[in-house]
Amino acid sequence: MVEETVTPEEREDEDFALDAVQVDAVLDAVDNRDATGLHELLDSLHSADIADLLEQIGSREREDLLSLWSREMDGDILSELDESLREEVIQHLEPEVLAGAVRDMESDDVVDLIEDLDSTQQEVILDALEDSDRAAVEQSMSFPEDSAGRLMQREIVTAPSHWSVGETIDYVRSREDLPEQFYHVILVDPRHRPVAYVTLGKLLSSRRDVALTDITEDTFRTIPATQPEADVAYAFNQYHLISAPVVDADDRLVGVITIDDAMVVLEEEAEEDILRLAGVGDESLSDHPTAIALRRFPWLFVNLVTAIAASLVIAQFEDALAKLVALAVLMPIVASMGGNAGTQSLTVAVRSLATHDLTGANAWRVVRREMLAGVMNGLAFALIMGVVGYVWFGSVMLGAVIGVAMIINLFVAALAGILIPLGLDRIGIDPALASGAFVTTVTDVIGFLAFLGLATMVLF
Repeated sequence: MVEETVTPEEREDEDFALDAVQVDAVLDAVDNRDATGLHELLDSLHSADIADLLEQIGSREREDLLSLWSREMDGDILSELDESLREEVIQHLEPEVLAGAVRDMESDDVVDLIEDLDSTQQEVILDALEDSDRAAVEQSMSFPEDSAGRLMQREIVTAPSHWSVGETIDYVRSREDLPEQFYHVILVDPRHRPVAYVTLGKLLSSRRDVALTDITEDTFRTIPATQPEADVAYAFNQYHLISAPVVDADDRLVGVITIDDAMVVLEEEAEEDILRLAGVGDESLSDHPTAIALRRFPWLFVNLVTAIAASLVIAQFEDALAKLVALAVLMPIVASMGGNAGTQSLTVAVRSLATHDLTGANAWRVVRREMLAGVMNGLAFALIMGVVGYVWFGSVMLGAVIGVAMIINLFVAALAGILIPLGLDRIGIDPALASGAFVTTVTDVIGFLAFLGLATMVLF
């Protein structure tokens, strides 16, 4: 028998991606009430893949799956689930199953799990924790939402700053409650204030008699517990941090944030910006159509208002449009090009603001760059549309009008795409959420006004 050859790419897909075949196999086992087969299929999957599976299937299928398999649920799966699904899944778990799932979770994962649940379900999970773990979680929950205090984990490895490498290694080996993952031993003073940290690599590669203060890292910095998590993620990315101690108002150590949690925040911030630029907001594939419609309605309504504003501009040139149908044919091109150019500038501006690359110090330089880029593209497309207008309608003046309108609108689009998000950010409004509607309005109104206004003055 000839053995089937599997390419590295196919093996990678098989090992690291949840494919349709696996989903179908799981659903078949659920439909057939085959608990044994379902256990075998799910036991081979990573916790993140099981969470993806629960998100991809329908509500009824999810309920049937959990009725067969819920006793195997663990904390890793709950922490990987989309926030909108956690509450639904938890409702299907027996109290003892839920208790077992959350007891093995790090404190930061428990906080992330319960902060979006209602008070009743929060109490169920808190009751499942040991008293010390519950106190740690409740203290984290006392910090503002989306702050470092909510993001940190309370499991920390510390050592007095006067210890040696040997003393620290012996101490770490003797501890039975080490965090599942940690990267630094944090040095603290007698008041429990962090003063430095040592990487595990340096700790294990140094002689036992070396003082900890001789092998500390230059990257050490502390993070206030009330600092917004977006700023925390920026600091990790900017300064190449692996972990960072979190301090309270008195600079005492209260927790630590690790790079995996910071990168999750970065990913969420980037995803949030993309969704908000489209006027979508926080959505997932498992959301009910009614919830989706309600979230999208406000920005669709704003777009309707801006479209009416653009139409009012067009209405001022009814006579010109009636005399020359070519204006109606070419008019959408000017507005469309302006809208696309504005969106390009807007996307770059919003992302640069989010990553702190665009600041007051370099704003004017970026504005000038966008203005120049807008003029250059305007000239290029003016030439193209001038030729198109002449060839299409046999009018040199019509080609000139649309060419000049193209220059004006692309210049204005580039300018609006950078100035509007900068202005909104300056007054404290999220530019990702509100910029799109304003930029579209500006490019539509200016595009129609420039094209139809020039046409009225030159052609009639």
